[in-house]
Amino acid sequence: MNTLTGNAVVGQSGGPTAVINQSLVGVIEGLKETLVAKGVVTSVFGMLHGVNGLVKGSVKDLANVPAATLARVADTPGAALGSSRDKPDQDYCAKILQSCEKLKIRYFFYIGGNDSSDTCRIVNDLARKAGYELRCYHVPKTVDNDLAKNDHTPGYPSAARFVATAFMADSLDNRSLPGVKINVVMGRHAGFLTAAAALARRLDDDGPHLVYLPEVPFDSDRFIADVERVYARLGRCQIAVSEGIQDRNGRPIAATLVEQIEQDAHGNVQLSGSGALGDALAELVKDRLMKAANMSKPPRVRADTFGYLQRCWPDASPVDRQEARDAGRAAARLALEHTDGSIALVRASSAPYRCEFRRIELTDVAAKTRHMPPEFIDGHSNVAKAFLDYARPLVGELPLMERL
Repeated sequence: MNTLTGNAVVGQSGGPTAVINQSLVGVIEGLKETLVAKGVVTSVFGMLHGVNGLVKGSVKDLANVPAATLARVADTPGAALGSSRDKPDQDYCAKILQSCEKLKIRYFFYIGGNDSSDTCRIVNDLARKAGYELRCYHVPKTVDNDLAKNDHTPGYPSAARFVATAFMADSLDNRSLPGVKINVVMGRHAGFLTAAAALARRLDDDGPHLVYLPEVPFDSDRFIADVERVYARLGRCQIAVSEGIQDRNGRPIAATLVEQIEQDAHGNVQLSGSGALGDALAELVKDRLMKAANMSKPPRVRADTFGYLQRCWPDASPVDRQEARDAGRAAARLALEHTDGSIALVRASSAPYRCEFRRIELTDVAAKTRHMPPEFIDGHSNVAKAFLDYARPLVGELPLMERL
């Protein structure tokens, strides 16, 4: 494989995470140790706010940032370069390629989810057709954990850790002042993050008592029956609900329960930035549980939408910190050997836990969505032991809560 002499550029895309800067620093370190050290890469640029900044010429020289500064940036949540929600099409990607040519970019690294990998794929295809030698690498990132060919994705373990500890604390609140508590967790199409709530359980009556995932059709009547059953047994009920739960026809429950619901820039029902689903489910419980259980007054029902708090909470999983850094370094290293690709995290062993980094084709991951496998799901309102065994090594040791 011939080495290409020129410059490198790296950017961050999509929702920021607690460890996305680990991957950024990993790419920079990897480039300095390989391509820069060999004199192949002269400058390392950072896109400011992803490809949006690149096409506008908004880049930052990263080659001379002190190592001590990079170390602190790596441990800081959020996207240090700024992120972007743009979903580039062919015309947009043509502008990206033009910017790469202008800056003499030969190595293009993009940290993000499946849309970001698709951007890499399109830019890579356009460069080939134009006869411009460019190596495009996708570095995985998403709290949703929904990238194909990956055991898990950097960003997910830390977000899952937040969800688990938040449910532990909230369960103690629910025990102290009993009632029905509904917590809405991120996950439009994949239930991995919502499922992490189940890691909060230690004793049989610990919450969450019910877990609803987008992979399982949601039925309002069955939901009320589930809540009534738990409430009758414990006098309280804590519930984990994915923002993306949908009915048997694939329609988001948020859209069926809320008459006026906002849509995002891509025409999708707005889920993460709204408490509408939690409020609607709370009202449903107040109304129907009272009737179903023959109560004299409505039960105490509350709902919280975790929203963006899940993404960048400054208590990253130790495994996530290291793997996010290593994924970036792997991309830089593989750019010496291959023209393009995406980095996949593959579990090599569960006991003891060990992960490997492999190159996969951009087409293997681009614009594809991974879902919770059936073996991780138990019935319509719970997760299986197989999921707990899968997730525990990722989130790290959790606090131990005691009772009198």
